[in-house]
Amino acid sequence: MQKEEIISKINNFLIEEFEIEPTQLVPDASLKDTLGIDSLDFVDLIVIIERNFGFKVKGEDFVDVKTLQNFYDYIISKVATD
Repeated sequence: MQKEEIISKINNFLIEEFEIEPTQLVPDASLKDTLGIDSLDFVDLIVIIERNFGFKVKGEDFVDVKTLQNFYDYIISKVATD
């Protein structure tokens, strides 16, 4: 899967599942503050990631994921290694 395809897939499920406006999906957007993803949303997000990308997510992997770019990079690295 190409990097652009992964980013597109992420953006699509953020828009559809979390009702985030496409204009908010900029790389430096804070997942928590800008996009409004709270701790309960992270549980849903993990399920969606596992379903869409086929790898298990560990909670500790998300400790440093603060921005949308961090999130893209995390998914891209996991898809590339798994």
